[in-house]
Amino acid sequence: MNLPNALTLSRIFVVPLLVVVLLTRFPSDWLGIPQQLFGLALFVGASITDWADGYIARRRGQVSTLGILLDPIADKLLISAALVSLVENRLAPAWAIVIIIGREFAVTGLRSIAAAEGFTISASKKAKFKMLTQVIAVTLLILGSAPGGPSGLQPPSGVNSEVPFASFGEMARTVGTIAGNGAMSLDEFRVLCYGAGRATLWIVVFFALWSMYDYFVKFYGKIRDRIEVRERRRIRILRRRRRKAAAAVLNEGRGESIKS
Repeated sequence: MNLPNALTLSRIFVVPLLVVVLLTRFPSDWLGIPQQLFGLALFVGASITDWADGYIARRRGQVSTLGILLDPIADKLLISAALVSLVENRLAPAWAIVIIIGREFAVTGLRSIAAAEGFTISASKKAKFKMLTQVIAVTLLILGSAPGGPSGLQPPSGVNSEVPFASFGEMARTVGTIAGNGAMSLDEFRVLCYGAGRATLWIVVFFALWSMYDYFVKFYGKIRDRIEVRERRRIRILRRRRRKAAAAVLNEGRGESIKS
């Protein structure tokens, strides 16, 4: 156990607490921190450990098999927990979250098969950008939430989260209101954050599908190379066996001719 692995484990242990905070209504004066800010602090803090554990491991030369295995699991647990909590609070559309989490399962399956075949599929720049936009989207959506609802959080007042692109129209009207008044209220700030979060979520969905396609292309290319190598090896072995069999038949024939 070293510091990078401890940070990774702490990110896993934060996941249940994050779910409780985002899905449990409690008084706004609890610990003197509003519910959404408490949840946001937990999520952002855990996301920072995602960068810190890799940086420290590379800096100190403490890259370990345990860390390599636990880091992607911790990332997926944290993001999945936050996104599902947003769906429960009606802050994010369920179809988008299904695509994002489904992509994670598909890529994890590909990596498992690749590991069994003896090769690895490295994360692409598109996948890393997708992870960054996920953190930004979740942060903006939590910031844009308002107190209320069964779980304590709900979309900002005046925004119908069930209607596609409704948040974009409300955000545009809010920008016009702010420009006219020269000031911004807390509710208007929430509307702007919520609309920006929903827009960023579209970017996440796009890069999730694009990076998944990229993973499939890399996986297919390496599997195809492995199959071709195995096929060439099999053909060489068959040729050797045939030559040996032919040589054995020829030697047997020569031996019979000598006896006769």
